[in-house]
Amino acid sequence: MGAIFKRTLIAMVTVFLLVAFIKPVEKMSVKCLIQMTNYTGEGAYVVISLINPEGAYEETLYVQGKDKEWYSDIPEWWKFYGKRRPDIDAISGATISGGERKINVLKIPSDKIDAGYNIRFETAVEDQEYYAEDVQFELTSESVKSKVEGKGFIRYVRMIPQ
Repeated sequence: MGAIFKRTLIAMVTVFLLVAFIKPVEKMSVKCLIQMTNYTGEGAYVVISLINPEGAYEETLYVQGKDKEWYSDIPEWWKFYGKRRPDIDAISGATISGGERKINVLKIPSDKIDAGYNIRFETAVEDQEYYAEDVQFELTSESVKSKVEGKGFIRYVRMIPQ
């Protein structure tokens, strides 16, 4: 009985020490205004992702549009998300229609800023185009305070640190 108690105590102390010294990831809150072009048709699904220095998806920061049946219409992101289908905390309500604007708050890991990472905005509209890199820019101290022009359904994105 003593050996089991001793092993349990050692395991509990080990877990405590591991948890006690792990620093949680700090995240920077950034307001993100998305202004859409004046297109006609259905609302656009917009996925905002953190892209690592090697060009691969690291994290989904935001999804504008909550009807999961259409997520596969965003093929590049779907290759990343669809394999694992983790829960996404950052899912908003409705899609964004032509000419509309939405303001969202992104939680960006602070250690990824000025570290070679990118932010990517992908857009897709039913029976229309898909833009894998509608907006993409390097994640820097300056870019989180900037305005970036879009190439597809997004007219521009403006970032404002909170």
